[in-house]
Amino acid sequence: MSETAAMRISVAVITYNWPEALQRVLAALAAQSELPYEVIVTDDGSQPATRELLERIARDYPVRLVHLWQPDDGARMSRARNRAIAAAQGDYIILLDGDMVAERHFVADHRSFARSGCFVQGSRVLTNAALTRRMLEGGLVMPGFFSRGIERRRHTLRLPALARWYARPGTKRRGIKSCNMAFWRDDLLRVNGFNEAMTGWGREDTELAARAFHAGLLRRELRFSALATHLYHRTRKHIVDNPNDRIVDDTRARQLIRCEFGLDQHLSEFATAAVDLRVVMRDHGISQSS
Repeated sequence: MSETAAMRISVAVITYNWPEALQRVLAALAAQSELPYEVIVTDDGSQPATRELLERIARDYPVRLVHLWQPDDGARMSRARNRAIAAAQGDYIILLDGDMVAERHFVADHRSFARSGCFVQGSRVLTNAALTRRMLEGGLVMPGFFSRGIERRRHTLRLPALARWYARPGTKRRGIKSCNMAFWRDDLLRVNGFNEAMTGWGREDTELAARAFHAGLLRRELRFSALATHLYHRTRKHIVDNPNDRIVDDTRARQLIRCEFGLDQHLSEFATAAVDLRVVMRDHGISQSS
């Protein structure tokens, strides 16, 4: 049996105050042709509506479902993702944003392209506001190549043979985005996960990838496979003089492999497995009926 056939896959979904999108993301993961071992929703301080959503769907969810919440103290994506990595019981972790709706072969494709010594960078289809509204209101209708309201429509095409050609290991630095990305958990432990000195919007994924390269990992570009659709929202991408850029520059200049403030801060918290919400809600249902 190959290592990829035996590995357990954890999907770590980061979210913040958009339960309508999260509901679609979780429904898509529940409808996969190959289910993951677990889905961990790591929550950067959402209001109660997110927890209420998770409690509604947990009882009938097909895999282990975990909700990790931290107080809203500004954008702390690195900390939220590190807590999910620390809590993960899988060997392999797919990082997914809470506005990324996965195509039904998404998890199976990620398994197919996992390789020792590599991390995987996936892609995404971009939607406009009108299509996003239809997807939120109408369920899991995924856009196709000829759909209106999308950009990067090539990323609607699932072509496994072409995907294998693109996925040759390399050290490409451009286009790093943690909305659809996967690592072996042991590799994330080795580099100490995301750098929690980085707060606010962006660049924490680029900095993580830089340390992964310094540690000798290679990148596999996952195109035409592991497809996902990004629901439209306003972006803060064009921040001028982002202080996180200076941290990225320092990491590269010093060829750092491990960050100082990272994943290891959270390992003791999850020495005992995080609670499966399905169990909580089933027990709650029994206690209510007794």
